Amino acid sequence: MPEPKEPERAIAGTGMGGAMDLAESEAETLEKTPGGPQGTGPQGKPRSLWSDAWRDLRGNPVFIIAGLVILFLVVISLWPSAIASGNPLKCDLAKAQEGSQPGHPFGYDGQGCDVYTRTVYGARNSVAVGVCATLGVAILGSVLGGLAGFFGGIWDSILSRITDIFFAIPVVLGGLVLLSVVTSSTIWPVIGFMVLLGWPQISRIARGSVITAKQNDYVQAARALGASNSRLLLRHITPNAVAPVIVVATIALGTYIALEATLSYLGVGLKPPTVSWGIDISAASPYIRNAPHALLWPSGALALTVLAFIMLGDAVRDALDPKLR
Repeated sequence: MPEPKEPERAIAGTGMGGAMDLAESEAETLEKTPGGPQGTGPQGKPRSLWSDAWRDLRGNPVFIIAGLVILFLVVISLWPSAIASGNPLKCDLAKAQEGSQPGHPFGYDGQGCDVYTRTVYGARNSVAVGVCATLGVAILGSVLGGLAGFFGGIWDSILSRITDIFFAIPVVLGGLVLLSVVTSSTIWPVIGFMVLLGWPQISRIARGSVITAKQNDYVQAARALGASNSRLLLRHITPNAVAPVIVVATIALGTYIALEATLSYLGVGLKPPTVSWGIDISAASPYIRNAPHALLWPSGALALTVLAFIMLGDAVRDALDPKLR
C-alpha cells in the first residue's frame, strides 16, 4: 500500500525578521492575504508603533470625542465671526447684567458686553497661548534633555542642577513676580513665561527617554558600524524616544490654557482690551449673585477645553504605550 505523500512545505516570512514552516498552500494563502499575519500591514510588512497607535486611536471613543471638541475650538479660534457676528469690545451699560435675549443667548456681563460673543472670541487667545507655549516648551525641553541624556557626563550634571532650580520656583508666584512688571497686552510675554518655567518637565522626560533608547541593541549596532552622533540621534534615537514627550506635551497643553486663565484672573496675564476667558471670569466674579450667567459660560468653555486636551493626552498615552495594550 503506497504511503500518503507529505504535503510540500514552504517557508513564509513572519514579517518580524523570522520565518515559519508552513504547507505550500497555507503559505500562498498567507502571502495573498492583504492584511498579512497579525502584527503586519499590507504585503506582510511589519506595522510600526505609529501605525499601531493610529489604529488604536481611531477605535477609541475618548479620542474621537476629544478630537471633535478640539477641532471645533480650532475652527472658532481661526474664524470666530463664523458663529458670532457681534463685536466683543462693543458694550452697552444700559444692558449690564441682563439675561438671555433673542440674538444674545448668553446674556450680558457687568459692563453690558455680549457674553456669547466674548466667549467665542476668547477661545482664540486662550488656545493660541496654550499651543504656542506647548510648542516652545516641547522644542526647548526636548533639545536640552535629549542632548544631556545622549552625551551625559558634566553636561548632564549641569542641566540636572539647573532643572532642579527651575522646579523650585512656584509657577503662579513666579508669574505674579515676573509678569507684574510687563505692560504689554499681547500674548507673547505670557507665552515666554510659560516656556521659561515649563521646559524642565519636558527636559526630564526627554532625558530619561533618550537614555533608555540609546541602550538598545540597534543603537549599539549602529554605533559599532561607525554611525556618527548626529545620525544616531536623528535616525535611531529620536524616533523611538519622542513618544513620551508627545504624550506629556499633549496633556500639558490643557494645563497651559488653564494657567493663562489663572494669571489673567489675577491681573498679570493677558490684559484688556485683549479678550480672554480668564479676563471675563475675573470681571464677572463681583457680579456672581446678580449675573451668574456671565461667569458660567466662560468658565464652562475653559473647563471643557482643558478636559478635551487632557482626554486627548490620555488616549494618546494609551495608544503609544505598548504595556497598556
